[in-house]
Order: sequence, then C-alpha cells, then structure tokens
Amino acid sequence: MQNQINSIVKDTLINLKQKGIPATPNEYHKEFCNVSKTYNLSIKECKQFKQLVSKLSKNEQIEIETKGIQTFEDMIPILLNRVSKDNVNTLAKLFQEAVTPSISIDVDESLQKFSIKIGNSPALLFEEDIQKEMQEFITKRFEADKKVVKQKTSDIAKLLTLMGQYFNDAIHSSGKGSKEVSNIKTQIQSIDMQKSNGFEELTELQSKLIDAALTIENEMSHVGEKLSSGKSEVEALEQKIKKLEEELDKTREQSTKDHLTGVLTRGAYEEEVKKIEASFERNNTQYAIIFFDLDHFKKINDTHGHQAGDIILSTFAKVLNKNTREFDIVGRYGGEEFVAVVHFNLKRELLKYLKRIKAIINDNDFLYKKEKIHVSFSAGVAIRNNHPSYESAIQKADMLLYQAKENGRNKIIIEDGTTI
Repeated sequence: MQNQINSIVKDTLINLKQKGIPATPNEYHKEFCNVSKTYNLSIKECKQFKQLVSKLSKNEQIEIETKGIQTFEDMIPILLNRVSKDNVNTLAKLFQEAVTPSISIDVDESLQKFSIKIGNSPALLFEEDIQKEMQEFITKRFEADKKVVKQKTSDIAKLLTLMGQYFNDAIHSSGKGSKEVSNIKTQIQSIDMQKSNGFEELTELQSKLIDAALTIENEMSHVGEKLSSGKSEVEALEQKIKKLEEELDKTREQSTKDHLTGVLTRGAYEEEVKKIEASFERNNTQYAIIFFDLDHFKKINDTHGHQAGDIILSTFAKVLNKNTREFDIVGRYGGEEFVAVVHFNLKRELLKYLKRIKAIINDNDFLYKKEKIHVSFSAGVAIRNNHPSYESAIQKADMLLYQAKENGRNKIIIEDGTTI
C-alpha cells in the first residue's frame, strides 16, 4: 500500500505541474483524491469529505455538486451561510411559542417532549424529520384552536337562539296582556254610575280601577318596547355570530392556500395526499406524482428582481391550477418547486396533461413591467402503482426532476423513460 501511495503522490505532483496549478495544500488534496480513484485505493481523508457532505442539507449538497467542490476549505463559504447559533436558539424559542395552542389550553405530552428536545438542541431545526414533526404540530395547534373557537361560537349561537325565543314569547304575552287590561279599562269606563243610586263607594272604586288599569297599561307598553329593543339587539348579535362563523371558515381556507401562489401549502398538500392514499388503498385508483421546478429561477431573481420572480411564481401556479382538474391537487413544495397529484386511466391522458402545461409555458412569455421574460421548467413524474408506498413514489419523482435538470433542463422525464 505504501508503494501505491508513493505512486499517487508522484502522479499528483506531475498532474499539478502539467495543469500549471500551484501545489497548495487545497489543490494538492483535490488532485490527490482524484488520482487515488484511478488506483482504486480508498483514502480515509478523501472519504471523510464525502461523509461530511452526506450530512449536509439537500440544497447544500446540490450546491457543492454544482460548483464541483471537493475540499473542506472550498466548502467553508457554504457552511458560513448557515444560521448562527444565537439565531437558531431564537428560532427554537419562537417555534415553541408558535405551536402552543393560543386558545385551546390542552397541550399533550408529545408536544411538551418535542419542545424540550428542540430547546436542548436547537440545531435539530435543520433536520428534515424534525421539520416534518414541526409541520404536524403547527397543524395540530391550528386544529385545536379552531375546535375551541367553533365550540364557543356554537354555544353562543345556541344561547342567543334561546334568548330570542324567550323575547318573542314575552313580547307576544305582554301584547295579549296589554290588550286584555285595555279591555277591562274600557268596560269600567262604560259603567254609568248615575244609575248606581249614587253610591260614592262605587264611584271611588271605578276611579281607582281606571287609574290602576292606566298604570298597568303604561308599564306593560314600556316593557313591550324594551323587549322589542332587546329582540333587535339579539338579532344583531346573531348576525355578528353568523359573520364570525363565515370569517372562521374563510380563515381556515386561507390557511391551506399559499399566500403568493394560491395553490395548497405544503402542509395542506400532505393532508390531501393522505385522503388520496386512503382511496388508493381501497380502490387502487391510479395516479401520478409530478415534481415541477422552474429553470434558472435564481438568475431571474438576480436579473429582474424578486418582484418579477414572485409574479412568475404566481402566474406559473395559476397555469397549473387552471389546467388541473378539481379532484386532482397542486401544491407549492418550497421555493420554485411545485408538486401535483394527477389521476389517470390511460398513459395518453397523463401525456396530454403534461404536454399541455409545457406548451403553455414554452409558447408564451411572462410579462413584467412591459418586459417579456421567457421561462422554462423541468419535471419528474412517478407512477404510484409502481411503488410500495407514496414516500417511495415521491422520492422517485424528485430524483427524475434532478435528472431532467442535469440533462439540460426544459424536460419532463417519466419513470418509464419517456421524455417530453
């Protein structure tokens, strides 16, 4: 092995000299690892770099591969882009506050344990599995708060309904009583006391009865007015409750839609996929998972500005939404990545859908401040029936997407090898 290493060292120095590259430690390390591959020799220091890269995030791995980085020194600028420890601690505290229900007071044991875990190790926030758990807790927090608000709203509505019935009954009753008292008053007034042999006691009694009837009539009329006013206030409250329920439903709908593009958020998309998977397991309904990614999107942002990028994202999402059927779904997976689940019976139906989306984007330009911007996209397509699980299928679609990008972009690759 020592002889092989000596040969690798010699070839490394010769290669650097021929390429006109100074034999700095960094350049020597890169060339040394490349030469060792030709000798089929596994060098510990070279393997350490690959092992470290495998622990980085997916985006960092893609950037390292794109830039052809092979050494720890060249990797440093990428690692410096990570959030500082102080910021991570702040993010961890913000997350703990965000997932704690603000209306519902119930906090289950799993959330407490998760919050403690994040508090002890804030760096876990960058791990994909932890991020999925975070999304689940945020969804649970919204559902818990919504459930309490809906219950309280329902209780108030029931109370107001009962109060309204009571007021109606009271007003109806007081109306009849007032009418009866008024009749008694009229009857008393009609008595001709001149024909009562002048009994003063009867005259005095008549006067008292008339005064009492007038007092009762006035009081009941006043009560009736108050009850009528109360009924109006109850009706106004009922309208407010109705409006609150409508706003609650609207808020729920908005929480499932991405604010920029109008398609499903990633969390809402994953909830819908659960329903589709349940249908697949019951009925074996065939569907495709399609990963879309806009090509050179960073360059668009750098050249035309983020506002132009936002308009392009929003318009692209509208194209997907308009051309995707109601029982299929489209979601924003992150950044410029979108994902769609499309049901189909025959392959030609799926091809027709994919070709239509590509034709619309390729044959038209995006307009921003009277400037035409041409955009293309890449996509990977996996068929659910070919995989043991949804997770396996979406990973395949993601892999095909990156294959499309590596093969020149502006391509749609289906897992059976068909390229559009």
